[in-house]
Formats: sequence, structure tokens, C-alpha cells
Amino acid sequence: MRPRRLKNEINVVPYIDVMLVLLVIFMVATPMMQTGSVDLPSTGKSSAVPTNPYRVIVKADGALAVQDPKGKEKAVERRQLNELLADALAADPELPVLVVGDKAARYDAVLEVLDQIKQQNVKRVGLETVRK
Repeated sequence: MRPRRLKNEINVVPYIDVMLVLLVIFMVATPMMQTGSVDLPSTGKSSAVPTNPYRVIVKADGALAVQDPKGKEKAVERRQLNELLADALAADPELPVLVVGDKAARYDAVLEVLDQIKQQNVKRVGLETVRK
């Protein structure tokens, strides 16, 4: 009887077979995965509107208007908004500012207004919504 010699080799063919099967499974399953979508929440119950807020209105065409706490509305340019906010905040530093965005207004127009208001260091900023 001959003595048996040990083999010092690893057979990788089964590992390659398993990897190819996994690759095929992932290639088939990946297109079936649902892509990310954003469903924005509705405002069934919103918080109470502060009394006498300063409103910045973004209209559907991107035009701006401001409404002071007394209810007087005035059309303004973007560059005038900083001056008007500074004047209003000089009189009352705790004045709440609400951004009223038209439903058809572009999202980035509303964000630009929010950014411009934040640069004025307004302490209370909010978005006005309609309750359902």
C-alpha cells in the first residue's frame, strides 16, 4: 500500500459558482427595488398662528409682498425685503415672521425668502399653511 499524500490546494470552483449565482440574483432583484419618493405630509392640525405676525408673501409668479401686523399689504422687491425686515425688527425684536408661499410658487423661491429672513437674525420664523 502506498502512503497517501495530502493536497495543499484549495478548490475555488464552488466559491466561484456561488458568487455567480449571487450576482445573478442581485442583477435580477435590483431593478425591482422601489426608487425613493417623497410624500410630503399634510397639515391636518397646525399650530396656532401667532398674533399680529409680519407676513412675507411669495406669489405664484415669484413676486414678493409684505403684510405688516396691522394688515397693510405692500408689493416689494427682493432687495427691499432686508430693509423692511430690519425696520420692523428694530421696533419689535420678538416680532414673528411668517412666510406665505402660494401653492404654485416655485420651491426655491420660498427657500430664498426663508434664507434672506434667517440672515436678518429673526428669532421666530414660520411657514403659514391652510388647515384641511
